[in-house]
Amino acid sequence: MRLINVMFMIVLFMFLCACSTMASKTEDNRTQTTADKTTKEPSLNGHQKNQEREEPVVKEISITLSAAGDVTLGRDENYEYTNSFDHEAEKNGIHFFTQNIAPIFKNDDFTTVNLETTLTTSTQKAVKKFRFRGDPSYAKILTLAGIEAVNLANNHTHDYLQKGYEDTITSLKRENIGYFGYEHKLLTTIKGVKIGALGYEGWGDDDAVRTQISNDIRSLREEGANIILVHFHWGEERSYVPNEIQKSLGRFTIDSGADLVVGHHPHVIQGIEEYKGKFIVYSLGNFMFGGNKNPSDKDTFIFQQTFYVQNGQLTDRKEINIIPFRISSVTTRNNYQPTPLEGEDAKRVKTRIFDLSAKINKPTWVTYEVKN
Repeated sequence: MRLINVMFMIVLFMFLCACSTMASKTEDNRTQTTADKTTKEPSLNGHQKNQEREEPVVKEISITLSAAGDVTLGRDENYEYTNSFDHEAEKNGIHFFTQNIAPIFKNDDFTTVNLETTLTTSTQKAVKKFRFRGDPSYAKILTLAGIEAVNLANNHTHDYLQKGYEDTITSLKRENIGYFGYEHKLLTTIKGVKIGALGYEGWGDDDAVRTQISNDIRSLREEGANIILVHFHWGEERSYVPNEIQKSLGRFTIDSGADLVVGHHPHVIQGIEEYKGKFIVYSLGNFMFGGNKNPSDKDTFIFQQTFYVQNGQLTDRKEINIIPFRISSVTTRNNYQPTPLEGEDAKRVKTRIFDLSAKINKPTWVTYEVKN
């Protein structure tokens, strides 16, 4: 009996030891499982926690817009052929016209000019003193120059009536050149930024014109435009000072939400006004102008503004660049090859622009100008 009791005690002891070992292993397994979760889940302490709370960095995007004046690819059929735009194209090829501007326009983001001609073979023409027409193939010149879009709202795009106007648009489409003015609004996206462009003839300032401008700007904003550029064909020919209609329309357009206003038609340069932090370039003058073989004033310029967009909104940062040009690479006549000026000639044109700006109001814009 004692032997049985001893054996029972031994078995009981062994059983209790085994249970203790199993409990210990179960506890170890639980501890390992918890440790695995801790390793896989990111810590919310210290640096990691601070990183998660930081706001994402919003990249600032720069957009450089270039604007130049009157571009007439062609001539009036009554002009003598010798030394005309068509003659230069025949002699030198169409690449000739863009040699000195392509390096500038192809390095910006968006270039616009005023296209003051028709690109058509139509012969039905308007009854007026000057009627400009160029071969439809001349649209390629715009591509070669690095020009992305043109204003059509001027007094020469209907020189060959509705057919000429429609042919011009067809020619532009063939080269994938954007266009705006009259019934056409342009909205394009560059580097993720939406740019809108509008064009008007600015001969008068009345309620109808103002309503159209404000409605068009509002429409572009509703479509998501971050930057809005407006072209005006306005003013008086060969006048170096903007008239009251130019000033009132330009300022109203800024008040209505435009970010930059540029003008043309006087065929000479006019001053620049900074109005409520935005710029109005009253006249860019001629540029690649087949409408005159030898104008007495060949000065012109390219106006560039770099806009900075952050989180879909324009910042207050201002940066402009005025690039003095002559409409011809020679001084004795117009060979339709716009050429940048250097040295004293460049300084002279910039001084002219500054002095003409002072006739409007104090030219504060020089503060933001990029020094070349």
